[in-house]
Amino acid sequence: MANTPPAVKAFISAYDSEPLAYQNLDDAIEAVCCGEVFRSLILALVNSPAFSEELGKEFEAAGAIAGLSACRSLRSCLNFSISRFFGLLAEVISAFDQTAGEEWSTFADRVHQSNLGGSKLLERLLRSADRNFYQDLAAHLVDENPHAVYPTSSYRESQASVVSTDDDQIIEAVMTSRTFTSIRVVENCLDPQETVLRDMYIAHGRCVCMVDQNVENYYGEQIEKYFKHHGIHLEKLVYRAMEVDKGIHTVERMLGDFKMIGVCRNEPVLIIGGGVLTDTGGLACALYHRNTPYVMLSTSIVAGIDAGPSPRTCCDGFGYKNLFGAYHAPVLSLTDRSFFKTLREGWLRHGIAEIIKMATVKNIELFEYLEQAGPELIETRFGTLNCEPGADISTLSQKILGAALRSYVEAEYDNLYETHQCRPHAYGHTWSPGFEIEAGLLHGHAVAIGMGFGAYLSYRDSWITADEFHRILRLISSFGLSLWNDVLLNNDTLWASQEKIVQKRGGNLAAPLPKGGVGKCGYLNSMTQDELYEAISTYREICQDYPRQGVGIDPLCSDVGLEDPSTVGHSLMETVKAHSTEPTELLSPV
Repeated sequence: MANTPPAVKAFISAYDSEPLAYQNLDDAIEAVCCGEVFRSLILALVNSPAFSEELGKEFEAAGAIAGLSACRSLRSCLNFSISRFFGLLAEVISAFDQTAGEEWSTFADRVHQSNLGGSKLLERLLRSADRNFYQDLAAHLVDENPHAVYPTSSYRESQASVVSTDDDQIIEAVMTSRTFTSIRVVENCLDPQETVLRDMYIAHGRCVCMVDQNVENYYGEQIEKYFKHHGIHLEKLVYRAMEVDKGIHTVERMLGDFKMIGVCRNEPVLIIGGGVLTDTGGLACALYHRNTPYVMLSTSIVAGIDAGPSPRTCCDGFGYKNLFGAYHAPVLSLTDRSFFKTLREGWLRHGIAEIIKMATVKNIELFEYLEQAGPELIETRFGTLNCEPGADISTLSQKILGAALRSYVEAEYDNLYETHQCRPHAYGHTWSPGFEIEAGLLHGHAVAIGMGFGAYLSYRDSWITADEFHRILRLISSFGLSLWNDVLLNNDTLWASQEKIVQKRGGNLAAPLPKGGVGKCGYLNSMTQDELYEAISTYREICQDYPRQGVGIDPLCSDVGLEDPSTVGHSLMETVKAHSTEPTELLSPV
């Protein structure tokens, strides 16, 4: 059993709050930081099993999950500024006791606004009456727990075991790396009264913020006002983030901007935008200093429930989707549906495909939520437009976002570095990466086609019933998403898609499909060329009976004001062929 939650509770119940109100802040900090109660708390925090499942379960049992991320960060508290320490401590205390949390939050605000907040906690403790205790503790931690006293990142830790022969000519090592993140569904996070972003950046003194150009047009002034209101210096970097901008040239520009501004490796960059900026900005952070943390504020559906919390950062290359990338999850991912009210219907529709994906192979309850909501989800922009506060669609929208996020994170984070291919969240992504760019399709429509075809394969192999198969197709179609596109008639494209995905997946097809009912998953690992073409032919006939013969509403990038990636992709591939000595068939999408 972890002793951190009991130690926090003991600190709350035993601590005299009178020093928090001392007029002289220096005296207040001295009084707070002296004594056995505070020493016990510090020991519990630095020795906390921050990355253990046990700690999470104990916070869950105590109804204090809101303070778990702050508690995990506080394992490195001795290296924090006083401002950051008291800000995080107030978050932890608030999760266990709201009344006590308000007192500590008020005290933390005093520290944030003072000249004392910038000095390190350990330096302050080494000047206190308990200096000998903390001097011995720091010396002990250098050997026993260096993450607690000299962390590069408070969000990660690594360990290794090494064995060697007597002459050291053969050395074998096993390395582990662990990290943690926080995912939250929030409301109106750019309202100055919502402090989640303030709390992240107040102790750093500034925020380096990457913003999608479209988001800047709508919310740029609001972003500036938010940070100005809280006295946080804002360094704003604006990037165009169309699908055609998702290349290494964009990432290189971002890296140059980081260098120019002088981004620190322990300073979380804030990314505000949709899926393209999420992927490219996250990759730039992964490359800069080899590990720069970032916070993701998602402004689109795709980013909000999929790309935003995803550890897979990437960019396109040589005409292939996501050819370059790194595994680098955000330290905090925020989904705020208030941004959805400015999105075109076509962008919402294509994002909903990623929610249907998780519902079909992971979460039957989410599937039922989507059936209940129907097209109203799009019409009201997830309950943010022409909708009364507290309306059923508003409540249902929040349930959909939360359930989609939980389902996605459970699947994705259990296989953080994609070390195996039992990945339910890849449903719809087996053949679609190979035809998406060629057809100029929006990603969500390409995925929807992949899901519909995958559902047919499940029905063909008796993994699901006919009723379940058509239930899936009806849900996809009800949101105006594509079941069919004539690109599927291009046999060469389709078979090349399968060959490339097999290369990517370690020599296996491993196509996730619904199996055993809606909300459950299995994996198809065998599909001959003849079987693929025959299946496509039969599936096409089935799609004819659906609205628009299975063709979606505004399925192309050009339909929603984006540049046609098929044109850009073709020109890039011609460049590759002209300058490469390797056969282009060896280039596989990621």
